[in-house]
Amino acid sequence: MPRKRFNAFEDFPESTPEDVQTQPKLTPGPRAVEANPVERIERLRPSQMLPDRFQPRRLLPTSLRKAFFSGEMNCYQAAEAWLALAHGEPAYRPELERLLAMGSSFEEHGQIKAITGSWAPTTDGRFIFMIETGERRFWAACLQRVQHQMPDEPLLRVEVVAQPTRQRQVLENRHAEPPSAVGQACEVAALILAELGLQPDPAVKDDFEYFRQARSQRMPAGLWDRIMPVMQLTRPRMVQLLNILQLPTPLLELADRHRLPERVLREVLSLPPTQWEHMLRVSIQNQLTSDEVAEAAAVQPGNKPAARNDPPAPMDPAYKAASGLRRFANAINALDEFAQAQALDEIADKLVVTGQAEGLLVYLDELSRLITARLSRR
Repeated sequence: MPRKRFNAFEDFPESTPEDVQTQPKLTPGPRAVEANPVERIERLRPSQMLPDRFQPRRLLPTSLRKAFFSGEMNCYQAAEAWLALAHGEPAYRPELERLLAMGSSFEEHGQIKAITGSWAPTTDGRFIFMIETGERRFWAACLQRVQHQMPDEPLLRVEVVAQPTRQRQVLENRHAEPPSAVGQACEVAALILAELGLQPDPAVKDDFEYFRQARSQRMPAGLWDRIMPVMQLTRPRMVQLLNILQLPTPLLELADRHRLPERVLREVLSLPPTQWEHMLRVSIQNQLTSDEVAEAAAVQPGNKPAARNDPPAPMDPAYKAASGLRRFANAINALDEFAQAQALDEIADKLVVTGQAEGLLVYLDELSRLITARLSRR
């Protein structure tokens, strides 16, 4: 008979005091910082933990990071603000929905994988558990409690490790879900800096400044060879990713939030810096591919930089419509004959249901006439 979970986050029963310990207070005592090579399992509340501010994959929205990591808001206040922020900013919703789904799975199946990290002293003499891997599980628990207004803090299973590493952190990230291009750039930089023994300075206000240091370092022999098995990328590919860090911080945050591909960012970086912000926003607004970014850049007049808060200038309507039609043609051509017929049948159903079918037929008939006329002149 399956065991009933009285706490959704306690998926394994406490067996013995030696291998499972509950930490009800934030001051676990001197043993928390002993150099003990033996890993152990503990039960902690999210309020007893802190994510790594310099984790290459950024989860918490930028507008909340300063207040959270400075201690102005706790993890539950940050989670509540995150939920509110997603109501007005669609780009935050996909990640938030994945975390909420993870929180729901905790309730149904329990926490399958432990959070890893180590105890560290705080400035006021207490100790806090610094998360090495498992930040997604941390925020999933916080969001779950806030969304369902749970009166008690959840208990999460954590694994205390003697020596947290950037390599383990990056491997966890890449196994959890594919990072964004900006996230991958930060991963490469973090691995380089870890190999060189350069640790983050907590006094640095801009998190990206830590990662940018990697671009100015002299790489000793063998460094790339040690990083490649972790990233599973070639050296030229990793250099391309590092180049993304040339973008100023507001643009890196924007590209990361909208998960722009590296090839799109590469095309943006090929432009004069005065055009970066404008073209980045145009790419996001119109969901451009790298080829379309290159084409759009070629037809943009002048090099006038976009004002910080100005909306991006609208693209030429004909270019925008043609880009959409090309994407449709490429998607259809990539299917086999059976899948093409099925896709066209479903598209016809949706257009009729939405009331767009009759108007679209007029445009398609006219477009067909114009294309036929041009083909006949060849």
